[in-house]
Amino acid sequence: MLSNQTKQKLSFNLSKSLIRALHSLPKPPYRVEDGIFPAISSKTLDFHYNKHFAGYINKLNGFVKGTSLENKTLEETIKETAKDETKKAIFNNAAQAFNHNFYFNCMRPFGTQIPDSVKKILEKNFGSFDEFKKQFSEKANGLFGSGWCWLYSDNKKLGIMQASNAMTPLVFDQKPILVIDVWEHAYYLDYQNKRPDSVDKFFEVINWNFVEEQMKKADLI
Repeated sequence: MLSNQTKQKLSFNLSKSLIRALHSLPKPPYRVEDGIFPAISSKTLDFHYNKHFAGYINKLNGFVKGTSLENKTLEETIKETAKDETKKAIFNNAAQAFNHNFYFNCMRPFGTQIPDSVKKILEKNFGSFDEFKKQFSEKANGLFGSGWCWLYSDNKKLGIMQASNAMTPLVFDQKPILVIDVWEHAYYLDYQNKRPDSVDKFFEVINWNFVEEQMKKADLI
């Protein structure tokens, strides 16, 4: 039989284990050294994932350690800091960490076949898949400077958002569905200043199964 002292110690250790640790770089859903063929080279992916993405996480941890945000999720941190100018640096790094994680999950080498359920939702909201692709590509290519192009759900209706810098649909209580990174570091080593070429190739590596999961979370399917 365990003593009361041992029980208290076990209880304390269990409680500690339930506290979320500081943010860490997630394991990528594919081999970084292989790139995301045929859209992203291994050099770009290594630089983007292990330098930029990791950098945002490391900076965020430095900002939140020892504060009330230390044990918050990325989503919670984003929503709590989005409108607080004194926490702008925290928001930027939390949002960039979230955005990058979402972006890297939106892709797979060679992509996946689009499920009928996803295609029907896109057709319902945009008229056709080709029209969705056209609008999404135009917004991604037309964003001035650095940022993201998001497909999002708002009250079960899809929209496309040009998001400068670290902006994310979470700030507006919208549900992210798909995103492309149009910061130059995401494509410049492979495409130089030809962003439209990188956007075209993005459609060849989309993980539509991940998109389907997000649509289910948004109660679209």
